[in-house]
Order: sequence, then structure tokens, then C-alpha cells
Amino acid sequence: MKAFVIGNVALDETLSIVDFPRPGASIFGSTLSRDLGGKGANQAVAMARTGLACRFAAAVGRGARGDEIARRLAVEPLEAKLIVLEEVATDFSIILMAEAGENAVITTREAASALSPAQARLALEGAAPGDLLVMQGNLSAETTEAALRHAHGLGLRTALNPSPLQPYFGRLWPLVDMVFVNEGEAEALGGVETLLAEGVQDVVLTLGGRGAALIRRDTRSEVPAQPCTVIDTTGAGDCFMAVALASAMLRGGQLDARALTHAAQAAARTVARPGTVAAFPDRAEMAAILAD
Repeated sequence: MKAFVIGNVALDETLSIVDFPRPGASIFGSTLSRDLGGKGANQAVAMARTGLACRFAAAVGRGARGDEIARRLAVEPLEAKLIVLEEVATDFSIILMAEAGENAVITTREAASALSPAQARLALEGAAPGDLLVMQGNLSAETTEAALRHAHGLGLRTALNPSPLQPYFGRLWPLVDMVFVNEGEAEALGGVETLLAEGVQDVVLTLGGRGAALIRRDTRSEVPAQPCTVIDTTGAGDCFMAVALASAMLRGGQLDARALTHAAQAAARTVARPGTVAAFPDRAEMAAILAD
């Protein structure tokens, strides 16, 4: 089995602040890290580190940022397909990390939104029935739908993290097998029951410090969060989703409580470290987590 991740990639600049500013305020901050980021890249890297074969496709612009992204992806155990677009800026994120451990993320999406439907479909070349497509909310409506529809026609399983929230998500649910949402996202999308009624098979609801739940039409399984010291929450949700999917795929089955437990363990290690991709468990740590 192989995973295909089509999404965004960015360079993350994380700044430490005392608290989030009010409108009009000027505050001091200090640099915490510079790291590979973007929800698509985060999920692809975490998934690849589990040992699952993974292809990641994303758009970048020409220049130093795109070159740095290529160098950082080259050391990861995945197949990176970076589509270099002319006259488009490579995406980047500014992450504000408050002393309490919560963050706010501002991400540009010029490159991500310029990825075309044809380029997304091409990224699935060689995919076979039973493989997995993973997507998020950073691409355009047309490109996201084209990729999901193409994957659906090829017999792939599909997973969507509908974040950032977009108005076009409602028409995608018949094409999506698995959805990963937090409580706020679920509420904004009409509730878990709405997603299931529209055709989604599995909804994974993340509950912060209370853990996570796997919800189907007739069952609900809950797993607790893992105890940890929170340093930086950036990318933890992406790591959780990636490890849950990889755990299920590597065992040849569907999402289950064991997959969510593996994901919670990986996310706990992530939030206990600063940075984004640099905070994810490495290959040896992933192997130890998945062995449980």
C-alpha cells in the first residue's frame, strides 16, 4: 500500500510571545525555530517516517525558499514531487507561540492555490486500488475536488483534514472516506452526524487534552490523550492524523482504537518539543510507537 499526499508546503518561522496581541498593539517576540511546514508537508513527512511508502506533491515558486524546501524534503524518506511555478511566491508561515503553549498560525497560500487540477491528477500517476490519498484545505476548490474525484475513480481510499475551513467542503463528502476534525471544525461543518449522513465512513474527532474519538454511523471508540509537557503544539494535529492513517495502512486494515492510540503517542512527543517537522518522532521513535 502507498500513500499519496497532495497539499501545501511552506517554511515555518516560529516566534515566542508572552500572549497574543490585541488589535493595534505592538509586542516583542523572539525567534524559536525555522522549519519545514505546511499541513501537506507535515502529514507527508510524519507518514513517511512510519515506514509507509509515501509520495508528496506540492507547488513552490522559484527562489531561495523553494530551494530550501527541496533540500529539507530530500532528507526525508518520501518521494517528493515539487511543482515549480513561475511568478508565484513559495508559501511561508508565521507562527506565534504564547507562553501558555497555544499558537496562532498565519500561512500564505499563493503557491498552494495555484496548483492546477491537472497537476493534482498527475500526482496520482501509478496509484492502485487500496492506496490512500490524503488532502487538506489549502488547495483551490477545483483542484481539491479533481484530486478526490480522480482518486475515487481509481479505487483509492481518501482522507481529508478540512482545515483551514473552506466554503466548498460540503460538496466533497461523497468523495471522502475519512475525515479528521477538531471540535470547532466539526461544529462549523454541521456536526459529525452531518458528515456521516453525507457519505463519510469514518470521522476522527480530536478532543485536545481529552483525547480523540473514532465515530462511525453505529459505533464510537474513544482513546485518551497521552500525558506530556506542552512546549509547542504546532503540527501536532497533522502528526496525529498521519500516524493514525499510517498505523491502519501498515496493518492492512481500517482505522481503529489502536491507530488512534499510536497517533496520540506520536502527538504527545511532538508537543513536548519546539518546531514543526523537527518535533515529529523520527523513524526509530515511530517504529517504537507502532510496535506497541
